[in-house]
Amino acid sequence: MKFNFVITLLLLVYSAITFAESKTKFLLINKSNRNLLVFLNNGEVKSFSISLGFEPLGKKVKKGDGKTPEGLYYIEKKIHDSSFYLALQISYPNPWDIRRALSLNTHPGGQIMIHGFPNSGYDKSFHNKYNDWTEGCVAVKNNEMDFLWKKVNIGTPVFIRK
Repeated sequence: MKFNFVITLLLLVYSAITFAESKTKFLLINKSNRNLLVFLNNGEVKSFSISLGFEPLGKKVKKGDGKTPEGLYYIEKKIHDSSFYLALQISYPNPWDIRRALSLNTHPGGQIMIHGFPNSGYDKSFHNKYNDWTEGCVAVKNNEMDFLWKKVNIGTPVFIRK
């Protein structure tokens, strides 16, 4: 219990430090509605349709389960040269995810990102907002990824919920 409080407090302090530099307050990902809400510092809210992991229902438990995680994270890294059109790496797994995976004697996985379409070899008719096709990541259209790339900084909080 005390450990959870300390981790939450550290995340809030880290978010407050980076908040002053960011153009975005936080990102809210609603898995059930398949949307990503961008809460900008100027009070504006942008909404994007998303694709999720190929097994989107439920919390991510282990590597390779095709689920998109649920919980509180932050943007850990911006990756320009990924296999996808730009990528914002999310701080998955967090301490709670690691604890759950350890209790189940499994690996939690990692490399969860918000990204655009694959850079090569993809079928545009398949990779769209009506299909959940990632391995657990959150995918948006490339032009929406351009917006996120400009507006979201490292340290921006990311809330992912059902």
